[in-house]
Amino acid sequence: MNKILAIDDDIGILKLIQRAFLGQDVTVTIIDNPDELSSVDITSFELILLDIMMPDMDGFELCEKIRKKVDCPIIFLSALEEEQSILTGLGIGGDDYLTKPFSISELRARVHAHLRRENRTKEHSIFRGAIRIDLSGARVFVKDQKVELTKSEFMILKLLAMHPGRTYSREQIFIDTYGYDRDSNESVITEHVKNIRRKFDNFDINPFVTVWGIGYKWEE
Repeated sequence: MNKILAIDDDIGILKLIQRAFLGQDVTVTIIDNPDELSSVDITSFELILLDIMMPDMDGFELCEKIRKKVDCPIIFLSALEEEQSILTGLGIGGDDYLTKPFSISELRARVHAHLRRENRTKEHSIFRGAIRIDLSGARVFVKDQKVELTKSEFMILKLLAMHPGRTYSREQIFIDTYGYDRDSNESVITEHVKNIRRKFDNFDINPFVTVWGIGYKWEE
């Protein structure tokens, strides 16, 4: 199930967006006041729909603020059609631009297109709460402090972080980390998980949970 966040001061638009994705394997969280953004985990969404013309804080300003925390696609929603507004939105971190009034079919098509691309391998960073996983550099940070992980530990952490809420068996994690031809057994995964948890204990963080009798998952 893909999770998207819609931010717009028009509650009617937000309700329309929610209805548009009923039965679409998408859940929509709505916020009609940017001040309420602290009530959600901004890093948990696969895509953000963001209105531009809002009181107090416009969408451009809000995009710059949240782009420091998230790597997911941001689609602007606005009645503005001027070329400069489009360039401004894309230049500060937006990925697409949909002008109002828009059709439900166009909204769905744009969102699903971005979600398909998002579900491909990420190239930059994953943010999970206070944890940042630098995919290109194979590094992990809690806030600004680096967590020293081995290659295998990093591979396990990355797999679970990229699919929060999904349970992976030890066998699945082993295959993803080592491949099918590795001369070892799944018990090494248990040891790697212990080591990862020990390293995150210094930050009072348990990055994932044990699903007894099956394996592990990153808690949503």
